[in-house]
This record gives sequence, structure tokens and C-alpha cells, in this order.
Amino acid sequence: MSEASDSRFGKVLDPMERISETLFGLIMALTFICSLGVATGADINIRTMLIGALGCNLAWGIVDGGLYLLARINDRGGKILTLRAIRQAPDAETARRVIADALPPELAAILPLEQLEAMRQKLRHLPEPVPGPGLTKGDWNGALGLCLLSFLSTFPVVIPFLLLSDARLALRVSYAVAIVMLFCCGYVFGIHSGLRPWAAGLAMVAVGGALVVTAVALGG
Repeated sequence: MSEASDSRFGKVLDPMERISETLFGLIMALTFICSLGVATGADINIRTMLIGALGCNLAWGIVDGGLYLLARINDRGGKILTLRAIRQAPDAETARRVIADALPPELAAILPLEQLEAMRQKLRHLPEPVPGPGLTKGDWNGALGLCLLSFLSTFPVVIPFLLLSDARLALRVSYAVAIVMLFCCGYVFGIHSGLRPWAAGLAMVAVGGALVVTAVALGG
């Protein structure tokens, strides 16, 4: 995660997006490995394990990148519609109401009428927005970053299968690596969420483990 945050993707994706994508990729890979381990018993095919885990996360990364682009279009389009609604409002009071509705409720509740009016005046003098929301280079970088995070988060979990000849031992080491990664995700999440990092890390291990067990129980 630290390498991703230092790259150009780190400038596009916020910390929670990077944590979430790493967590999703990790749980996806762990679910696949657990399901295959339960289904095959002692006859674990390492090649099948590797191809399946990596392919599953690559597919999820592509899908998640596409959803990220759709979300960016929706977000930018919503802002354009809000700006047009302010400009086309029949009167100043209606325009100020549109502005207040677009702000977080806590902020809108304390803003005096004068500041809302000042915002309305400034928004009226902004350049006309482009006809469509479109996508920027940063949006494509963000989608690529999400895809890579989902794919790369698989590698620590599958590395034991590359280094150990005993498939059952590799499976146990893979579980241990996944637990450490879950804890790290939770720890960083706690830092960015104002929670106690150690408690958040342990909670993430518990939640992640429960999700994996549930997924395996339902058929993987």
C-alpha cells in the first residue's frame, strides 16, 4: 500500500480508496484460496491455485476500475447539474437553497445568508461548464490504480505457494500472511478514521475472517 501511495495513483486515490481496494482484493483472493483448499483437501493443485487467485482478482480489478469511472462521471455530472440549477433558478432564494442542499448539512446549517449569497454570486460568474462530464487523465489513472491495487494485493497471499513445495504448509502460511495484511489494513484505517489503530486492526481481522468464512460456507 505504501508503494501505491507514493506513486502517481496516490495523488488521485484517497487513502480510504486505497485501503478499501487492497482489502477487497485480499478478501477475494483469500476466499478463493480457502474455497479451493476445502474443495480439494490434501490434493491442492498449486498451478490452479495461482491462476485462479490471480485471475479472479484481475477480473475484479477491471470491473472495479470501470465502476470507478462511472462514479466519476456521475459525480462530475451532478456538480454540473447543480451549477446549472443555481444559474437557472427563478430567484436568489431558490438558488441559495440549491447551494445549501449541495453542502454537508452541518455546514449548511451554520452558514449565514450573506455567505450563501456570496457563493451564489461567484458561481454565477464561473465559466460555462462543458456539455458533458467527460473523463480526465486523473480519472483513468485512478481506475488503473484501483485495478493494480486489487491485482497486486493478491501476491503476498500466493507467494507461499511459489516458495514452498508442501502445498498444505503453503496454505497455512498464506492464511498467516492474510491475517497480517488484514491487520495492517485495519491499522491504517484506524489512523485515517480517528479510531484506535490496534483495535481497528484486530476488528478488521475479525470482520475479514467472518466474511471469508461466510463466503466459503455459501459456496465461495
